[in-house]
Amino acid sequence: MKKIFGVKKDKEPPPSINDATDRISKRGETVDEKIKKLDAELSRYKEQIKKTRPGPAQEAIKARAMRVLKQKRMYEGQRDMLYNQTFNLDQVAFAAEGIKDAQQTMSALKSANQELKGMMKTVKIQEIDNLQDEMMDLMDVSNEIQETLGRSYNVPDDIDEEDLMGELDALEADMGMETEADGVPSYLQPDKEPDLDAELNLPSAPSGQAVPAGRSNAQAHDELGLPAVPRASIRG
Repeated sequence: MKKIFGVKKDKEPPPSINDATDRISKRGETVDEKIKKLDAELSRYKEQIKKTRPGPAQEAIKARAMRVLKQKRMYEGQRDMLYNQTFNLDQVAFAAEGIKDAQQTMSALKSANQELKGMMKTVKIQEIDNLQDEMMDLMDVSNEIQETLGRSYNVPDDIDEEDLMGELDALEADMGMETEADGVPSYLQPDKEPDLDAELNLPSAPSGQAVPAGRSNAQAHDELGLPAVPRASIRG
């Protein structure tokens, strides 16, 4: 049976919009090349017509130029037709891409809608309101606890303004008694170092002053009752 009827061939898939656009663009480029060649030929005939005197030779050149011009007009018509087809394919491709974008957008919206519905099932407005009310109550109780713990014990509440002013006057008087002549309170003045020499009753150090030559040491003993060491005199 296969030898008689043959094998059914698989149909080729139809060309896509991009394939058709590429093919038409290549044909348009070929037509443009032909038009450029005809333009160069017409330019050459134009120069020959200028250099040729009127007569049969010039008429023959004009006839050839007219034939080339007709070919150019034909190719220009084909080029315009190809450009129109390319424009139509571009519009179709743009519409197809727009539909694909719309489909993807719809799919994304449907998926997001399902997710939102699932999330809304676990979240209820009434539960949120109840939670907010409970939080407000807890905050009020917390503030009351803090105020209760911050109370002071055994603080008299019957102090009036006269008692306050009397206390301030007494405090000012006490501070005035501690203030010395320079106006600095005693507790702000630096501590004085004790005189160790006076407490130990030690003799003072030699002053190093020169003693006249004819004068002897008038002090035979010092404060401790020991003989004083003679001091050397310094002359002129």
